[in-house]
Parts: sequence; C-alpha cells; structure tokens
Amino acid sequence: MQKIINGKIVSLKSQETVIVEVTRKVAHPLYKKLMKKTKKYKVDSNGKTLNVGDRVKIGSTRPISKDKFFKIMEVIK
Repeated sequence: MQKIINGKIVSLKSQETVIVEVTRKVAHPLYKKLMKKTKKYKVDSNGKTLNVGDRVKIGSTRPISKDKFFKIMEVIK
C-alpha cells in the first residue's frame, strides 16, 4: 500500500532532492482546539523542474537513501 501526501516545496538546495513541508491539523488531547502540525520530508525529485512554493503530491517508495523514502507523484501548483 502506497502512502500519498500533499505538501509544499520549501527548499531546492540539494541535488536530486527537494524538501517538502506537510501541514496537518490535529485536535489538542485535552482542550480539543485544532492545532497545525508541520513535518518536513526529503523527497526524490528525479529530474523534474520544480520551484519553491509549488504544491506537490508525494508517494512513499522503497528507501532511496538514508532519509529519503518518498518520490514526487505529481505537481499540483
């Protein structure tokens, strides 16, 4: 089963790798207020032309390196 997540590109500084920030809303365990939680993933760009701020859909894959486990499925913009 492949995990698919939507996120936003925040860095293009690495070669063949982009950093994608994924934001989700989680209810506080006691007060039930919605809070934003963000997590950054290192994603394989496999030669696609991308820009900072692009919305992308990433999917899980076999480990590509020590901390790269996702590939870009499509660019939503």
